[in-house]
Amino acid sequence: MFEPRVLSGMRPTGALHLGHYHGVLKNWVKLQAEYPCLYFVADWHALTTDYEKPGVLQNVGADMVIDWLAAGVDPNQATLFVQSLVPEHAELNLLLSMITPLGWLERVPTYKDQQEKLSEKDLSTYGFLGYPLLQSADILIYRATQVPVGEDQVPHIEFTREIARRFNHIYGREPGFEEKAEAAVKKLG
Repeated sequence: MFEPRVLSGMRPTGALHLGHYHGVLKNWVKLQAEYPCLYFVADWHALTTDYEKPGVLQNVGADMVIDWLAAGVDPNQATLFVQSLVPEHAELNLLLSMITPLGWLERVPTYKDQQEKLSEKDLSTYGFLGYPLLQSADILIYRATQVPVGEDQVPHIEFTREIARRFNHIYGREPGFEEKAEAAVKKLG
């Protein structure tokens, strides 16, 4: 059976504020006491919209982690890491991109939404289009059973389910996979 595991990341795109504390960090602190948690600096995700300033993202990422610690995120209770320092994220993202129909990525609702909101940026890149696929790689690589996200990210979770099913259909699955997944979902309520 899959063990419960929480995965959540934050893009280092600017200074944190009270909204981050009330919207994310308070929940992270609560979750770390209840489940094994993996919290990461989503620097590759940040590059999908801020690719022209990678150095700034590094500095903001370090400050962001300091803010997490100040808010009560405890590295003795949760695993903290930087996404780009785990090359398997990029590897799985690449492998998943080989089997992902372009239409699946284009129909993700946040794709057109974000293009309109960020019209001053050049977002006609695969990195931006493939953001949900990178998020899927993050979730699948750790077999996360809980991924706390905002309403705008719910379609990305559904997309992850679709791509996992497609991967399993094409390449097969480990024995008992379906039963383990169903049992884990039931256990989490």
